Amino acid sequence: MSTRIAFLKGHGTENDFVIVPDPENALDLSPAAVAALCDRRAGIGGDGVLHVVRSAAHPEAREMAAEAEWFMDYRNGDGSVAEMCGNGVRVFARYLQHAGHVAEGDLAIATRAGVRTVHLAKDGDVTVGMGRARLPEGEVTVTVGERSWPARNVNMGNPHAVAFVADLAHAGDLYTAPPVGPAAAYPDGVNVEFVVDRGPRHVAMRVHERGSGETRSCGTGACAVAVAAARRDGTDPAVTGTPATYTVDLPGGRLVITERPDGEIEMTGPAVIVAEGEIDADWLAHALG
Repeated sequence: MSTRIAFLKGHGTENDFVIVPDPENALDLSPAAVAALCDRRAGIGGDGVLHVVRSAAHPEAREMAAEAEWFMDYRNGDGSVAEMCGNGVRVFARYLQHAGHVAEGDLAIATRAGVRTVHLAKDGDVTVGMGRARLPEGEVTVTVGERSWPARNVNMGNPHAVAFVADLAHAGDLYTAPPVGPAAAYPDGVNVEFVVDRGPRHVAMRVHERGSGETRSCGTGACAVAVAAARRDGTDPAVTGTPATYTVDLPGGRLVITERPDGEIEMTGPAVIVAEGEIDADWLAHALG
């Protein structure tokens, strides 16, 4: 390992990430190393790490290399591996543009949830094709203190429980994961969204992200919320034959989610690179010791 490791810092609607370019997959980013980097007091700080690797160089992405040159090896802030991160994909694409690997327009990015199509617009927004939602059957309940709500089970490549509430304050502090039952519905944990209405096809949300706690934004969570809201509102595009677009306000900003009649979902929002520098390898080794 070299004595210094390049990194960047970026965010999408204030869902922030440490970006580690590693085209040939030469770095051993252990869970402990990721957690150290994401530590907001003793490290760089972030909700997760975007490990930038060429698909052909990563064993989990080689089969996607013909479709997408780059693989988003995403890790949660606690070091655990995640299938997908919607805000992360936008920031990942912005990094590729910043580094000169891609230009404005369309590109494909490999993720553990499959290949995602991305459009880098001239106005700075990034649109991501998020694929189709799956709606597992069975009732799910979310509980905070003495309150419980029925929730919609939505899978966006990663699992979500979406609860519509009267007041976002009812979600509590979200430092720890809200209990969700039955446990068998989410054997690997779950992202939990609490949602209130702001107007026609306009909602606001808070989220506890599995492995990260409450975050300022969650792209896949915003998509799950829009899907759940469309079913609740009777605007399911597969039924109406008309796309359904929802504006989703998050603590860190605003995302626009559109679900088409064929089930494909698009998410549009900002993505920003805020800094770049070098990680001291001696510091990292000490942090892991």
